[in-house]
Amino acid sequence: MDSDGVAGFYDAWATVYDAEQTPTDDVQYYLDRARDVDGRVLEVGCGTGRIYLELLREGIDASGIDLSSGMLDRLKTKAYAEGLDPDVRRADMREFTVEDPYDLVIVPFRAFLHNLTVDDQLAALQSLLDATADDGELVVNFYAHDCEFIVENYGIEETEQVEIGDDSYRVLHRADFVDEVEGIVKGEKVLFDQHDDVVVSETYRIASLTKREFELLLRLVGASSWRLTNLDGEPVQSVEDELVWSITP
Repeated sequence: MDSDGVAGFYDAWATVYDAEQTPTDDVQYYLDRARDVDGRVLEVGCGTGRIYLELLREGIDASGIDLSSGMLDRLKTKAYAEGLDPDVRRADMREFTVEDPYDLVIVPFRAFLHNLTVDDQLAALQSLLDATADDGELVVNFYAHDCEFIVENYGIEETEQVEIGDDSYRVLHRADFVDEVEGIVKGEKVLFDQHDDVVVSETYRIASLTKREFELLLRLVGASSWRLTNLDGEPVQSVEDELVWSITP
């Protein structure tokens, strides 16, 4: 993981993130999982609080970590405005520690894919499992490797309009392989104002991780067991499903 690069991207993009059309299909899934454990929850990659604030609103005993101080600052601002008391801190998923393991540890919305190398992936999984109670679960989700989607969408510029405060902006999105052999994808986002001047331009990198590769990683770190579902809790049927891994330490 290029921790400086990841943090730099999200620090710069924090004010834009909430304005984007981020998927919400996973929010209810993680709320239901958190209610089911009836215990302490840790969200890794909590960002600006897309899921984390929903946990607090439900009265769930939840903590959070993220690599980006900018994202965490925005989360806290939103939480305080609602009278909520967030328990979040800056930390790297590859090397963080906790005093008391959590009943549920969640890594939503592909945050795990920011670990670019096998060493990073193994280190992150080990830290995540160490933070999970022996009778708890670690839940990680990311997209399935979809060759048709890659062919049709990678290298293509897409734009969306966003509203930030009283102003309108245009966001350009583009993703493509920066290293096809290693399966590393570079994403680019550019924010343009009404005069088409660049306000923010940032890039990030993620690893394209397949189902079999992740299973091998779980075996290497000695996970006791795991099950794979989609966000409906059903067996994965196609590459259009999110891969949701529920892992026992």
